[in-house]
Amino acid sequence: MKYNHLVVEPKWQKAWEEKGCFHAEENSDKKKFYALIEFPYPSGQGLHVGHPRPYTALDVVSRKRRLQGYNVLYPIGWDAFGLPTENYAIKNHIHPEIVTKNNVARFKKQIQSLGISFDWSREINTTDPEYYKWTQWIFLQLFKHGLAYKKEMAVNWCTSCKCVLANEEVVNGVCERCGSEVVRKVKSQWMLKITEYADRLIKDLDLVDYPDRVKAQQKNWIGKSTGAEVDFNTTEGDKLTVYTTRCDTLFGATYMVISPEHPCIEKWNDKIKNIEDVKAYQAEAAKKSDFERTELVKEKTGVMLDGVKAINPVNGKEIPIFVSDYVLVSYGTGAIMAVPAHDTRDWEFAKKFNLPIIEVVKGGEDVQKEAFTDCATGVMVNSDFLTGLTVEEAKKKMISWLEENKVGRAKTNYKLRDWVFSRQRYWGEPIPIVHCDKCGYVPIPESELPLRLPMVDSYEPTDTGESPLSKMTDWVETTCPCCGGKAYRETDTMPQWAGSSWYFLRYMDPHNKEALASKEALNYWSPVDWYNGGMEHTTLHLLYSRFWHKFLYDIGVVPTPEPYAKRTSHGMILGENGEKMSKSRGNVVNPDDIVQQYGADTMRLYEMFIGDFEKAAPWNDKGIKGCRRFVERYYNLQEKLIDGDEVRPELECSIHKTIKKVSEDIENIKFNTAIASLMALMNDINAVGSINKKEYAIFSILLNPFAPHVTEEIWSTCNLGDGMVVDQPWPEYDESKCKANEIEIAVQVNGKIKTKLMIPAEAEQAEVIALAKAEENVKKSVEGMNIIKEIYVKGRLVNIVVKP
Repeated sequence: MKYNHLVVEPKWQKAWEEKGCFHAEENSDKKKFYALIEFPYPSGQGLHVGHPRPYTALDVVSRKRRLQGYNVLYPIGWDAFGLPTENYAIKNHIHPEIVTKNNVARFKKQIQSLGISFDWSREINTTDPEYYKWTQWIFLQLFKHGLAYKKEMAVNWCTSCKCVLANEEVVNGVCERCGSEVVRKVKSQWMLKITEYADRLIKDLDLVDYPDRVKAQQKNWIGKSTGAEVDFNTTEGDKLTVYTTRCDTLFGATYMVISPEHPCIEKWNDKIKNIEDVKAYQAEAAKKSDFERTELVKEKTGVMLDGVKAINPVNGKEIPIFVSDYVLVSYGTGAIMAVPAHDTRDWEFAKKFNLPIIEVVKGGEDVQKEAFTDCATGVMVNSDFLTGLTVEEAKKKMISWLEENKVGRAKTNYKLRDWVFSRQRYWGEPIPIVHCDKCGYVPIPESELPLRLPMVDSYEPTDTGESPLSKMTDWVETTCPCCGGKAYRETDTMPQWAGSSWYFLRYMDPHNKEALASKEALNYWSPVDWYNGGMEHTTLHLLYSRFWHKFLYDIGVVPTPEPYAKRTSHGMILGENGEKMSKSRGNVVNPDDIVQQYGADTMRLYEMFIGDFEKAAPWNDKGIKGCRRFVERYYNLQEKLIDGDEVRPELECSIHKTIKKVSEDIENIKFNTAIASLMALMNDINAVGSINKKEYAIFSILLNPFAPHVTEEIWSTCNLGDGMVVDQPWPEYDESKCKANEIEIAVQVNGKIKTKLMIPAEAEQAEVIALAKAEENVKKSVEGMNIIKEIYVKGRLVNIVVKP
């Protein structure tokens, strides 16, 4: 007999829906469990087998929690605004709205074919005006509280997408979405002041259960450091302020570097004798991304300003000022002091331009040959009033000196930059702001939300760098809500991350027309108990959504300071060639084909069994066949079914151990070892030769989160209990029954296995060695030999060491 239900049987899907098994109860007295996956965006033509892995993982956890009696919310929705959808629409000449509708239907059908237990009654879509009404409402609150503002600044410009990118969207110098070159442009942009929350975004990581690598990545991106701001005067009378974590090394500062965009360059235009060289250098720097400019291994380039010098405040010495692209105007003050003796990059720059190198921290062999950078615990030299002090002592004394002399101050700094929040594209939430010549930037009244995205014939990005909406004069021209005069709508749209920064709140109350969610729903469901997402979004969605949530907490909208109590991350499923699945690489595996050939349960099992959930794993056809055989072996156990309403002694230990192992492994996202323990139990059952109804029922419940369809089929066919599997309580184990009365050990002579032996689990060493030496194969091996040593590794092996 074989399990031939290769595709999902509609009767089980229908039965689950009719029973309301996967619909969360409103404000139930039950203990709640809110499981959440990262907001999927429906771009392209459908899923590949790597996509459903996180859905299946939390489905396993959610199904187990339901069987444990929890009120479970496991929702799904679509992050459908933004570049992925729009780029696909442009490429295929289909309006983004139609693309979104078609792709959502395709993705939804594929996900449902796997039996993922989403609560579809709470499905949301960021492109629904009833959803983005509240995205716009949150933006207006940010604007009213001074956390949304418009600023002209140098930004990352994707040459292909033709829009501005946030720093987090530039990966290795190219666009995170399309892989195209990113250059710098000066544009007026809407910004969100995420830097206001930098310190809390670090501190509050202590409140949550996140993997260490996730916490470390967030902390590193935010980049908190303590040091000092130091004011360098210039020969033109202007002040250049730098931020440094090593103010102790000021006596070793032999030159300064400012960014190509620094405003002083324009101010000193008629004072700089080589201004044409400087402007040429600025033009070249504008073609490079921040990543390219700050690469440590790149060739050092720059131009010295001829005509203006800086003055080191600690010794009054004039030092040259260079323009170099490795300094960014967006980080710190756009100017640095260079200490070549103790910084490798400064040393390389100094060598190239023949600049002085002065040792101020003792410890290196010869700073003229190599920078001495391991100087955190060194002693100061050549540093006037700091000489002889330790580095830590020197930092404190220098800060005091700077403050006393009014040329510096203690300062905490962050690498995190404010979030660039506008895109010059069509497919996004309209920003609910108008500009009036008299009143400036004015929010539209909340009563007019949602400000709907108008339909357009041409949604392709413009060559001017303006949004396609800028061409819609009837929509753009409006009246000012303040003075009633002529005003113009903002034509940039919000980035994709806008809608995904708060979606977890809307799931709690998705049909509310009066608020983004009711107080009752927010109080009951908050925070998300378990949130799973990819590591690639640690400095994107995770950081952004924590920021928005904290703001909403501050204004009294949400009841908790953090959105997610627990966060886990999954590894990708790679192609069989070990590379990331993509059509261009020709290694994509379609889940529809796997479901059709092997069944939904087999695919679910294999996605969890393929390897450590937190690590990447290559797809393997042999592995999927192995999981299919396991499903068939489970199904075929009905041929060995006998009556019985108690677990038999010969299987008692195996079953209790498996209940414990599967229960703990699901909670610890060790799905592969949970399945392995079920496979081991299968072997124990086959060794006994039969399975009774009680044993089959327990096996079915334990397997159900991984393979829900075949387990419901067996439950129904074999009459293993009332109702369905989803109605049953999760099995409990007895710790005392998890220990076997007998265990199998290996018996070795000189490290070579001679036999295997069943012994009492609690047998003492002398008894075990005596039993081992009584075995016929062991007797032959030690006969006529001198026994040098007898070793017993408890519960594992006996090794007898002999010599002639």
